[in-house]
Amino acid sequence: MSRRALRRLRGEQRGQEPLGPGALQFVLRDDEDAEEEGPKGGPGVRVPGGTGKEGVQVNNRFELINIEDLEDDTVVNGERSDCVRAHSMASGNKARPPRGGPETQRDGDVIKAVFPEQSNVSGKLRKKKKKQRNKKNSTGETSENGLEDIDRILERIEDGSGLSHPGPPLPSSRKHVLHVEHRHLNPDTELKRYFGARAVLGEQRPRQRQRVYPKCTWLTTPKSTWPRYSKPGLSMRLLESKKGLSFFAFEHSEDYQQAQHKFLVAVESMEPNNIVVLLQTSPYHVDSLLQLSDACRFQDDQEMARDLTERALYSMECAFHPLFSLTSGTCRLDYRRPENRSFYLALYKQMSFLEKRGCPRTALEYCKLILSLEPDEDPLCMLLLIDHLALRARNYEYLIHLFQEWEAHRNLSQLPNFAFSVSLAYFLLSQQIDLPQQELNSTREKASTLIQQALIMFPGVLMPLLESCSVRPDAAVSGHHFFGPEAEISQPPALSQLVSLYLGRSHFLWKEPATMSWLEENVREVLRAVDAGDPTVQACEGRRKVLYQRAPRNIHRHVILSEIKEAVAVLPPAKSCQPWKHDRPLLPVTIAKLHHGGREAGGRSGWRSEPKPRLEPADAGCA
Repeated sequence: MSRRALRRLRGEQRGQEPLGPGALQFVLRDDEDAEEEGPKGGPGVRVPGGTGKEGVQVNNRFELINIEDLEDDTVVNGERSDCVRAHSMASGNKARPPRGGPETQRDGDVIKAVFPEQSNVSGKLRKKKKKQRNKKNSTGETSENGLEDIDRILERIEDGSGLSHPGPPLPSSRKHVLHVEHRHLNPDTELKRYFGARAVLGEQRPRQRQRVYPKCTWLTTPKSTWPRYSKPGLSMRLLESKKGLSFFAFEHSEDYQQAQHKFLVAVESMEPNNIVVLLQTSPYHVDSLLQLSDACRFQDDQEMARDLTERALYSMECAFHPLFSLTSGTCRLDYRRPENRSFYLALYKQMSFLEKRGCPRTALEYCKLILSLEPDEDPLCMLLLIDHLALRARNYEYLIHLFQEWEAHRNLSQLPNFAFSVSLAYFLLSQQIDLPQQELNSTREKASTLIQQALIMFPGVLMPLLESCSVRPDAAVSGHHFFGPEAEISQPPALSQLVSLYLGRSHFLWKEPATMSWLEENVREVLRAVDAGDPTVQACEGRRKVLYQRAPRNIHRHVILSEIKEAVAVLPPAKSCQPWKHDRPLLPVTIAKLHHGGREAGGRSGWRSEPKPRLEPADAGCA
């Protein structure tokens, strides 16, 4: 009877016998020989053919100590640990590395167990790696699914950089639609997606050769060609914090006020070179940079105009308060303060450059940023533009979400641009084939309902829209009294101004054949409703006569800044012929006079017969 069977009859287990002097040394044998004859190395020896836990080769009773920890640490980051790899190479055993306990060395046919000092070191390294792995998991850098939204990562970076969100957050309805994403403020991010990183960054020099600037900025990237930055005397102050909102204001030092007065004198002189001379002494004076940017733009030097605007933004961003956040949507700047208006204008000009450059996604983030600075008053009326940028950026979900959140308290459907753009967003969303068929049908029905409501509320939009798209309407449509010439003539002047602004900016979005076919179907449905005497038609007609008697001041400001000829042409004469001052805001008519030697297109004298521009504490007049 073999010794194994004898042990089983006695009820003994292997590894419980007293350790003899030759327990740690044994001779390799075949499994069959070992079964019959038994090991010669002593009672505490285990044959290599036997298996311990999960097939681990156990040489002595002490090897099972901490074997679970060593099994976890054998593979770190998908690779074997260094000690295991070194042992495998030394022993030549390709089948399985040792799991724990003492290392072994092969000497002929005899294997001796060795306990080197390196085993303690390797154990410490394993424990250290395990602690680092546990620490990495505890920091929250990876979520339960192994991934985390990039927006949360950027918010955490923003919080750690000092741009904390002052006060409690806004309600969810405002926080989501006004939240600005940092990564989309950089136009290179969008251009890389279109053309690749090599095409965008190919001509840029290595960073180590560029000039070191005092701080990292989000709105612009400082260039080595700019003058060395020195504080121009511009700063920002926290006025108050209430209801989760923080109110800030820019401030001018005495030196900056002197540069401001020199700038006003240079503008009054009608000589652009005087502004250039002022920028040589004050290279980061914001109003001078914006004025000269418009001068370059009128001379078709778009690159220099954009560079000057970016330098103005950089100067203002270096003056930010530590608590002023660009992305939270909780920071406010009162447009009625003259010192704050330059920031609004710089952002608007930069947004216009980005749109012309072919970066609508980045321009949309700038539009959201301007709107978040004063969303209730909306001094530049960004609600007339945000829908257009969202459609161009193909961000249909955001436009629909904004409409759903703000329709209750802002009546966005009463603006022609939102009435038509939201319905178009629903239709374009229904054209995506990756959505379920039931959801596509529901979205298509919603789009049809909204476009019919828009056509009933604003019938004067259809014929100019078809004309702008070079589409000849059907005789049944053009000859109908509801969509005929009377619809465009009978609408109030303020409504005509909004319609002209929308068509001059967004008419090309409707040129797709599928869009025109969908529009034609809904036009016929509207005509059936009108012929059937639908009471909604009469209700909308009465609403048009009441709501659009007079356009507010911010719409006039937006029309002039937009430079859309169709909209500027329908401005009231008192608004279009008024000599606008640079701080309320700086408008193209000012630059036009500056470049034509102080004379307008009609030959009349320019600013010399007008009072000197001055900074006023409030937004008086119609600026």
